[in-house]
Amino acid sequence: MEGIRLNKALADAGVCSRRNADELIFSGAVFVNGRRAESPGVRVTEADRITVNGRPVAMRTAASESCVLMLNKPVCVVSTASDPEGRETVLDLVPRPWSRRRLYPVGRLDYFSEGLLLLTDDGELAHRLTHPRWHLPKVYRVLVRPERGAASVAPALERMRRGMVLEEGDRLAPVGARIVASRDRRGVALELTLHQGLNRQIRRMCRDVEFTVLRLERIKEGPLELGGLEAGEVRPLSQEELAALRRSVGLA
Repeated sequence: MEGIRLNKALADAGVCSRRNADELIFSGAVFVNGRRAESPGVRVTEADRITVNGRPVAMRTAASESCVLMLNKPVCVVSTASDPEGRETVLDLVPRPWSRRRLYPVGRLDYFSEGLLLLTDDGELAHRLTHPRWHLPKVYRVLVRPERGAASVAPALERMRRGMVLEEGDRLAPVGARIVASRDRRGVALELTLHQGLNRQIRRMCRDVEFTVLRLERIKEGPLELGGLEAGEVRPLSQEELAALRRSVGLA
């Protein structure tokens, strides 16, 4: 069939995620060639005129290059494109020329967490990276204070490795968990590898084993590593990193 699905066209153009595109279409906000779009499955081409809330949308052409950035998110920054409370967001940290693009964060780190976060205007890549089918392992460095003493650490980590059931009833997949060397004497440094994307999973796990989280930093996502990127800094992925990332979610 000619063209691509309307929801994919909106995501590829950086308007929003594919899921949010569905919501926009069903709300009646999207028009194609002057007519209200009835379905996310409507197929469109570069020749079609698309508007969202009256604003024209420039479709991405085959020659267009997407933008994928890595950010080292600092604490006390919101992982959304905007914030109703007026707090600083991850997009506020993006310098020119990238700040002129319609970027949005892929996934989230909570307000008091830090580390690797991707920003992109590639809707299909963002969709894959946030879809459970393509979930990539994510590695976190977590500094904790065990409230029941040092002797409680080993059994708590074993509980994580087996797959916990959280207080709320959520059953977790097994988590890679090990102690790593740290010069911070406030607590115990852990490296946790997650294979699912449950909301605030690490903080809830630590709560249930009576660990107080002192610092939580994402250091790896799939084939990508944070490396020496400083807090608040942004850089584009290298061609090798981008190719590896796309392969990891079946796009190459």
